[in-house]
Amino acid sequence: MLGDMSDIPVSLPMRMAERFRGFLPVVVDVETGGFSAEHDALLEIAAIPLSMDGEGSLRMDPVVSTHVEPFPGANLDPRSLEITGIDPDNPLRGALTEHKALDHIFQTVREAVRRAGCQRAILVGHNAAFDLGFLNQAVLRCGHKRNPFHPFSCFDTVSLAGLAYGQTVLSKAVLAAGIPFDGREAHSAVYDAERTAELFCTVVNRWRQLELMEAARQRAVPS
Repeated sequence: MLGDMSDIPVSLPMRMAERFRGFLPVVVDVETGGFSAEHDALLEIAAIPLSMDGEGSLRMDPVVSTHVEPFPGANLDPRSLEITGIDPDNPLRGALTEHKALDHIFQTVREAVRRAGCQRAILVGHNAAFDLGFLNQAVLRCGHKRNPFHPFSCFDTVSLAGLAYGQTVLSKAVLAAGIPFDGREAHSAVYDAERTAELFCTVVNRWRQLELMEAARQRAVPS
């Protein structure tokens, strides 16, 4: 701990609404039937809103997730299903239609945005453009009118981990950050979202500590 938090300059944001210009970071991971957001099925979504403690550090809120029914005519690449281990025809999945799945995820995200005093959510992902692309395509197919996410801006932990740890693969970046990673659990939307959220929080909180150290150094310099 770096001294009394009351000594921190006002310029260091202590509220989520100030930290990211009114955006609430929400970590999202999707599992799919391929790589084409337009043609391949969306099969799982997991989302983890982030919050900020009294010292300005990020932390994970509970995850919200659902299995998703393939949309009519969706492509299902056997190679993708082999990697994820998902059986789209398994009745025990409890899968929801795309519209109901988005309702389920978006309601939790909108509530988190309100609690944080933010205006909108911003997607955080590992290769975030992939997750955002599938999310946006599902919104488009359903004609969903209450999407809380920014339509094109996102935070990508590939870039952040490359900067902070010199690693871009999720498993290697997570391990480099000192976070356990179980390869047997990978390619589950919930597990990958949780590891991505831990990675993002670790990088941002590490930067926060550097800010605090610099603030303390400046205070120690005689005027």
